[in-house]
Amino acid sequence: MITDTPLTAQLEAQRDDRLRVLIVGAGIAGITLAQLLRRDGLHPVLIDRMPVFDHPGYMLALMPTVDQAFIDLGVHERYRAAGTPMDRYSFRSHRGKVLRTDSMKELLSVYGDYNGISRGALIDVLTESGCPATLGTTVRAVSDGVAHFVDHEGRDAGEAPFDLVVGADGIHSRMRDVLGAGPLDVVDTGWSGWVAWADELGDADLGEELWGDGFFLGVYPVKGRVGVFLGGPDAALEVGPQRFAASVRQALDQLGPRLEAAVAAVESDPDPYLWHLDDARTARWVLPNDSARSGTQSILLGDAAAGFLPTAGIGAGMAIESAWMLGRMLKSADRDSLAPILRAWERVERPRVESAQANSRMLAKLMFRRGRFTAWLRETIMRTLSVRAALGPIVKLVAGRPDPDAVARTALASEESAAAGGA
Repeated sequence: MITDTPLTAQLEAQRDDRLRVLIVGAGIAGITLAQLLRRDGLHPVLIDRMPVFDHPGYMLALMPTVDQAFIDLGVHERYRAAGTPMDRYSFRSHRGKVLRTDSMKELLSVYGDYNGISRGALIDVLTESGCPATLGTTVRAVSDGVAHFVDHEGRDAGEAPFDLVVGADGIHSRMRDVLGAGPLDVVDTGWSGWVAWADELGDADLGEELWGDGFFLGVYPVKGRVGVFLGGPDAALEVGPQRFAASVRQALDQLGPRLEAAVAAVESDPDPYLWHLDDARTARWVLPNDSARSGTQSILLGDAAAGFLPTAGIGAGMAIESAWMLGRMLKSADRDSLAPILRAWERVERPRVESAQANSRMLAKLMFRRGRFTAWLRETIMRTLSVRAALGPIVKLVAGRPDPDAVARTALASEESAAAGGA
């Protein structure tokens, strides 16, 4: 569990570390990195601007790229028990008819599990051994290697020097500005959707999506229930979840008890979580800034570096992979070797993440369009385009996961060779 810990206590625990690491953002990427560094004997300072850790949560589908992170943390069995395998995927027409059902298990089982899990359950798994964090705190500035902290009301909360500052504060990251990340590459679909939860009514291994004419309905299994996403163009959602859900029901010929329960869950939720569907990409993850002169390095991680649309179900998995890669590469790093290791991490991991993000963007162009002709054309494509074909680039990423230890060794050997050549 996350334990709200005074900043002074975290700083004191870190005092004699070989690397003084600050992680801003106690989300999935930030927690994963913090826990991996703690496993290796460091005491990273983890902070989050939210004064209360009460994110409403949503459902995640995690591909096998995440498995090694959980194995390294010793929580893989706990992760498997907290989620549920999503072995099948069904695609429905804009009127509700099932057009095809594909086996996700056949596609991915050779590499590991494809699990559905709620965000809250995932964080519980990651923090099973305890996770100190200072809540209601963020960073106002980083200058000359010193981070200047403020509380959630903007009042000064102290300062401390660090060797590495990690901005892991989400898709709408403030640390991008603090660290000087520069312009963003953003895709705004103009769509949003409500997230709700429904009881599982059978088919516990089945994920379903209905791409309608002006709406999208997705049902995704987690442990003992299903997560529901009901979305559409922002203007159409202004009527509120109840009226929008009713309009979706009227547009369908076939719904069935499972999808009927999903729509009803949105209608009955007094305050469903509204998720705006946009993404973001920074040009660099390892950031040049004024603090670099003092030896302090600054990076972006997870959604702060590359925030995903949910269309391929890979964003959270890539954030965990990036944190795992970084954690493994830092396990024997010191202040002298930090810079080349970070450069190597970005050189290897950023193209993988951006490839997955490009796949999500491609699917968004297919999904978030209106018009009956568009719906017909989309369904014609999906009758012949299997999940294997649609997610082909993602499967290649799963199959080709790099070895972080080898990447780190190569980076350090290259640095030593360059230093020897210049001597």
